[in-house]
Amino acid sequence: MEKRKKTSIESGVLILIVAAILVAVNALSALGVYARKDVTESEKYTLSKGSGNLLRSMKQDLTVDAYVTKGLPKLDAFVRDLRDLMQEYKNAGGGKFDYALIEAKDEDTKKKAKDAGLLEQPFGEASDTDEKAAVTQGFMGLVFKYGEQQEVIKFLPPDRTDGLEFWITNKIREIRDKGDDVHHKIGVLTGHDEMKPSDNDLVPSHMGKYSIQTIITQNFPFYTLQDVDLKNGESEISDELDGLIITQPGKDLTEKELRRIDQFVMKGKSLAVFAGAVNVKPNDASMNATLNLHGLDKLLDGYGVSVNKDVVLDLWRRVRVVVPTAGGLAQPDFPQILELQDDPRLTGNERLIDTTFPALFRTQDIAVPFVSSISLKADKQPGAKMQTVMRSSPAAVHLTGETADLRPFQKWAPKLKGLSQQQFAIGADVEGTLKSAFPEGDKQGVEAPAQSAKPARVFVLASSQFLANPFARAGNGPDMGQYGQMMPNLGGDEQLLMVAGPYVQQFITGTILVFKNTLDWLSGDTDLLAVSAKMLSEPNLVYNDNGKLKITPDESEEQIKKQEEDLRSARKEQQHSVELFLILGLPGLFAVYGLLRWRMRIAARANVSLA
Repeated sequence: MEKRKKTSIESGVLILIVAAILVAVNALSALGVYARKDVTESEKYTLSKGSGNLLRSMKQDLTVDAYVTKGLPKLDAFVRDLRDLMQEYKNAGGGKFDYALIEAKDEDTKKKAKDAGLLEQPFGEASDTDEKAAVTQGFMGLVFKYGEQQEVIKFLPPDRTDGLEFWITNKIREIRDKGDDVHHKIGVLTGHDEMKPSDNDLVPSHMGKYSIQTIITQNFPFYTLQDVDLKNGESEISDELDGLIITQPGKDLTEKELRRIDQFVMKGKSLAVFAGAVNVKPNDASMNATLNLHGLDKLLDGYGVSVNKDVVLDLWRRVRVVVPTAGGLAQPDFPQILELQDDPRLTGNERLIDTTFPALFRTQDIAVPFVSSISLKADKQPGAKMQTVMRSSPAAVHLTGETADLRPFQKWAPKLKGLSQQQFAIGADVEGTLKSAFPEGDKQGVEAPAQSAKPARVFVLASSQFLANPFARAGNGPDMGQYGQMMPNLGGDEQLLMVAGPYVQQFITGTILVFKNTLDWLSGDTDLLAVSAKMLSEPNLVYNDNGKLKITPDESEEQIKKQEEDLRSARKEQQHSVELFLILGLPGLFAVYGLLRWRMRIAARANVSLA
C-alpha cells in the first residue's frame, strides 16, 4: 500500500510538472517568443542564406511598408505569414532592414498606398457553412525605400505564399543595385542567325509576343543582356561582361571568332552554351532537322566537352502534353523533347538532373527540346573539375547522319526498331584553371594565354531550342506585320499551336528559372539560387520499389502504355497499403503492445512474494 501511495504521488507530481511546462511554453508563444524548425527540402518556411547575405551587402538602410487587409480568415493567415517572413528579413538584416505593417482603413492611408503605386483590390471568401460569401476591399502590396530609390510590389495574391520570398528578395536586389549603382551585363552572341533569347517564340502568335529575354528584363531588371557581334573575329569581347551566352547558331562560326570566345574565357570569365547539333527552321511544322554544329565543336572540344552530331530520343522520359479537346483531354507524347525530373529512383551516374549544380539548383521537372549527346574528355582539362549535370533516361536512343525526321505525332516505335538503348549525357560543367581551346596553330591576331588567368567556367546544355517553345516556333506562321495582327494564325499549323499553349503552362516556368539561375551563375551571384528554388513546388512522395519501365523499340506504343498503366496500378496499390498501415496498422501495433504490457504486469504481480 505504501509503494502504491508513493507511486501515485510521484505520478501526480510528474503530471503537474509536464502541465506547468506546457503552460509556460504557451505563455511564451503568446508573448511572441517561439521557435520553429523547417524540415522541407527547399527551406520553404525559412529565409534563405542568400537573402540574408543580400541584406548585409547593402550600403544603405532598407525599409518596407507592407500595406495589408485583414478581416477574412485567409487574409489574416496570409498577413501572419507575411509578418513572420518580414521579421526573418529583419533578424537577418544586421540592423539594415526594417518594416511596418499598415492596415489602410482611413482615406489618408489609402491615398498614400495609391500614390506609391499599389492596387486596391476586392477580396472575397466563400463560407464553408452556408452559401454566403464575404467581400472586402483593400491593399496587399509592399513599398520598398532604399536611399532615394523606391520600388513596389503592387499586389501579392493572398491565396498562395509559394515564391513570396523569391519576389521580395529579387525586388530588394533590384532596388539595391539601383541605389548602389551595381550592374550585371551578360553578353549574347549574335551574327550567325542564332536563336536569340529575344525571339518572340514562347507562345502561339494569337496569345501575343513573348520572349524569355522580355520576361527576364521585366522581372529581373538588374540583368542587362547585351548583343555581342564578333564581326568575323575582328571585334574583341568586352571585359565589362560578366559572362557570355551562346545560343543555337544557324551559320558557321569562323576560327577567328572561336578564338575570340576562347580569349574571353581565358580571362577567367564564364561561358554558357545552349546549343547542339539539331537545327530546325522556324515556321516548319514538319520539324525536319539538319545535324550540324556550325563549328562550335572545335571550341567545346578544346574544353573537354564533345557535342556529338546526333539527336537523342527518349522513349521513357518523353514530354507528354495535356491538351484539352472537344472530346476531353488528349495526351500526345513527343520523344524528341525530353522531360527530365529529379527522380530519386535514379542515383549516382544515372541521375537525370544534378540539382546541386547552380543553374539546375533544386530543379524538379524540366523540358529539354532537340538535344544532342555529349562526351567528356577529362584529359583535355587536367586542372579543372568536369562533371555531367544532365542526362537522358537509360531508355534513350540516338539518330545520326545529316538529317533527322522529327515530325510530331508520328509512330516512333517502328522507326526506332533495332536501335540500342543507353543513357546519354546532354549537359556538362567544366570549372577551374582551363587550358586554351586553341593551344596551337595560327593565332590570327588573337592573343590568349595558354591557360586561364584565374578560374573559368563553361556550362553546356546541348539543346538547340531550350530557350524557346518548339511547338510555337514551328507552328506559328511567318510574321505578316499588321496583317498578322488581324489574322494571327494565318499560315500557322493548328495542331502544333493547340499543343503550344499547354506546353507553356506545363514547362516554361522551369525553363525561365533555369535560365535565370544561369544568369546568377554567370554573374557569380549564386547566393540567390536557393531563393529561386522557392518558386518550385515540393516534390511528390516517390515509392522506390515499383520497378522501372522497360522499353525497347520493338514494342508498340500500346504495349508501352500498358506498362505505364501497370506501374501506376502497382503504385496505387502500394499507396493503399501504406494508407491502411497508417490508419489501422500503427494503432493495431500500439494495441498489441498495450495488451502485452498488461499481461506482463499481471504476470509480475502474480509472482510477487510477500515473504
